[in-house]
Amino acid sequence: MKKIEAYIKSHKLTEVTMALQHVEGLRGMSVLFARGFGHRDAAEKHPKLDDLMDFSEHTKIEIFCNDDLVEELVDVIDKNAVTGLRGDGKIYIMDVIGAVKIGKGKIE
Repeated sequence: MKKIEAYIKSHKLTEVTMALQHVEGLRGMSVLFARGFGHRDAAEKHPKLDDLMDFSEHTKIEIFCNDDLVEELVDVIDKNAVTGLRGDGKIYIMDVIGAVKIGKGKIE
């Protein structure tokens, strides 16, 4: 089992969601709204105090899926989230060692 975390521009959420709904086997996803910052140019290495409050807004998508769906899901997110501008986001893929359904107490 894998976890996919994708940080995308918020205005691309609808497009990405619509495309993901066509992936057979996808059982769901979670969406969170996030703020943060990424890589800065050399001229910006030492931000001023005011700059620390200047976070960009992104949307975080979390998907837990079987290993065989990862490549297709990542491809769908990548193709539908891209704007071609700097800061389009990132996609992370992590191993999941198990899940416990609340109330059942069993590792799935």
